Amino acid sequence: MELLDRKLPLDILMAERDEVLATWPTGQGAADLDAAFSYQAGCPPQKQFARVLQEAETDGATLMQPRAGVCLLASHITLLKRLQDEGQADLLPTTIDSYTRQNRYEDVNTGLTESQWEGRSLLNGFPAVNYGVAVCRQVSEAVGRPIQIRHGTPDARLLAEITLAGGFTAFEGGGISYNVPYAKNVPLERSLRDWQYVDRLTGLYAEQGIVLNREPFGPLTGTLVPPCIGHAIGVIEALLAARQGVQDITLGYGQCGNIYQDIAAVAALRRLARRYLERFDLGEVSLSTAFHQWMGGFPPEEDKASAVIALGALVAAASRATKVITKTPHEAIGIPTAEANIAGLRATQQILKMVGVQQPIESPAIEQETDLIERETTSILESTLQLGEGDWARGTVRAAEAGVLDVPFAPSRVLRSATVPARDLHGAVRFLEFGNLPLDDEVKAFHRDALERRARAEHRSVSFQMVTDDIYAVSKGWLVGVPR
Repeated sequence: MELLDRKLPLDILMAERDEVLATWPTGQGAADLDAAFSYQAGCPPQKQFARVLQEAETDGATLMQPRAGVCLLASHITLLKRLQDEGQADLLPTTIDSYTRQNRYEDVNTGLTESQWEGRSLLNGFPAVNYGVAVCRQVSEAVGRPIQIRHGTPDARLLAEITLAGGFTAFEGGGISYNVPYAKNVPLERSLRDWQYVDRLTGLYAEQGIVLNREPFGPLTGTLVPPCIGHAIGVIEALLAARQGVQDITLGYGQCGNIYQDIAAVAALRRLARRYLERFDLGEVSLSTAFHQWMGGFPPEEDKASAVIALGALVAAASRATKVITKTPHEAIGIPTAEANIAGLRATQQILKMVGVQQPIESPAIEQETDLIERETTSILESTLQLGEGDWARGTVRAAEAGVLDVPFAPSRVLRSATVPARDLHGAVRFLEFGNLPLDDEVKAFHRDALERRARAEHRSVSFQMVTDDIYAVSKGWLVGVPR
């Protein structure tokens, strides 16, 4: 049956649900949906992710959320409490381990057993599926902030069942953004259909008056991704989620580094999402934005890494993003410690307090960049819709095949990965190679001219060497990868 952008019939969802819950023994702990609804309905307001985000959106405040997760229950709870109390995080994460992301629950069991035997976490995240609903509820009850599940799973159906029943009030990901940056051979038809299940399940909670937050993963590959690419995928995933009944959506954006471009990107993302939701009669959905601090390589020195964090915090505050996903001074070293996470939060908080009270940063350059991003993103979205003959799900699959929807440096074989980004003279991310993106000639000329100006200033020709230089630039203490 062809994948279509239609609300899954309840009988089909429920029949599929029996199969999903039977995948692993802990699935049966989530079988009673009424019990899950009842548990979530008792969640205090201050721990409801959607509610806290919308209050911040109304107030124009920027909330802080770190990334974190370890496999041992007591250690994970302790970590979250420290991020809450010492780091003053407004929103908390639970990052899932890599085996769970690949639905390899037997391997999770082995790693969890070895971790418990050695008394230290040997998995790189929290194994929520193997722990089950009751243990997830211990986590959600242990802290006083809302918690989001963050992972990277093409098929997150069982993970969603267990964690939503377990009291977590936000769930990250989508059928595109949690496929193409993370998997090599997962067909888009399959991941989009699996995420229709996740969104339909979230919609069932909403029908009971329990609004849970859903957030597509905006940064994608996290490496010089031009704003229009992440925005197009985010808007598509928002539309697909809303069609299944999701009522609260956060759209994310990964920091590129040029202050004007980053502020413009957040503004364009808000406008584009609202415009398309309203156009397709989904305007009742609540929207918020997430700004991800720099996702590329970090300097190994902690003081320099802290400066990168501070720049991200400044732009998050200046753009009035609803939340900022924080980084740590240990990004170049390995998995951050609790202390490093707290340091990143404190540095970010200082900047948010200082910048958040100031007047908005406005300039013709920001307005020009906002218009450009909207124009580019709209071209991709309209071409996708045309390929799908008015259907976003069908259009997404066809757009990926045609190269109309593409992501730089993606490992997935379902994309062409023919687009190549590079920075211009001022550090804004432009296109070196357009692949098959449906951008008009005027827009393409703008990108080519921007890179030519950089080449002349650096006394070299426009080439892929610029890309290589740019990828490593921040870790070496620069933004633009100028030959030195």
